[in-house]
Amino acid sequence: WGQADATDNLRALDAALATFPQLDPGRQGIAGGSYGGFQVVWLALHTTRFRVAVADRSVVDKLAAFGMSDIGPQRTFEFGGARPWEDPAAYLMQSPIAHLGTLTTPTLVIHSAQDHRCTVGQGEALYGTLQTLGVPTRLVRFPNESHGLSRGGRPWHRVRRIQEYLDWFGHYLPPDEAAR
Repeated sequence: WGQADATDNLRALDAALATFPQLDPGRQGIAGGSYGGFQVVWLALHTTRFRVAVADRSVVDKLAAFGMSDIGPQRTFEFGGARPWEDPAAYLMQSPIAHLGTLTTPTLVIHSAQDHRCTVGQGEALYGTLQTLGVPTRLVRFPNESHGLSRGGRPWHRVRRIQEYLDWFGHYLPPDEAAR
């Protein structure tokens, strides 16, 4: 996580910007959920090209995820079979929390309170760290929702989730008046 995949994502974005001249490279935002939430934080850490971010159901601490996620112990293949105590450096290298001191992108953090895949503590750790750093951030925690909120959550929560995205992007990437 965060290596070849991050490079691929940025190359795809560069190709889209080169192909579609109506896209403004100075007004880029990023959003994603679950693994995509991880990618949001990772890319915001490693480039300054994004003016705004939404990290939805993100994993930021791979060490903690081992013991907290419902699939944590099944993910050791990502680390050559090593468990966290056998190779903590590998887990930390893939943990955005270990690198958050450089993140400056305004970041909306969305999480479900009953998420057992990407536990709510991951989102709370991201939010709390960004607050400590003075990065504009907001935490939206959905009660009684699981990892599947975006697909199978309560309809009013799904609507609010999308509205939170729109509000956050609207605030940090307001419509370009010249384009109207």
